[in-house]
Amino acid sequence: MRTKCLLTFVLLAAATLGACGRHAVRASEKQFLADQVMIFDDDPHHAATNDHIRTNREGAAGGNGAGGGGCGCN
Repeated sequence: MRTKCLLTFVLLAAATLGACGRHAVRASEKQFLADQVMIFDDDPHHAATNDHIRTNREGAAGGNGAGGGGCGCN
């Protein structure tokens, strides 16, 4: 009974890990990664103001996301 339970667990774990493989994003699908829905800021004007303040006070610019138009080449 214990062997059957262990075998079932191993097979279930192998099936679960096998289903979690890497899936490459095609170039035609990368446009959806830069969609406006994917932006977490509720108010873009507030975010722009905060970025402006950080740039002027701290000299920190960038690091707010990926550059480019969503093709993934930048």
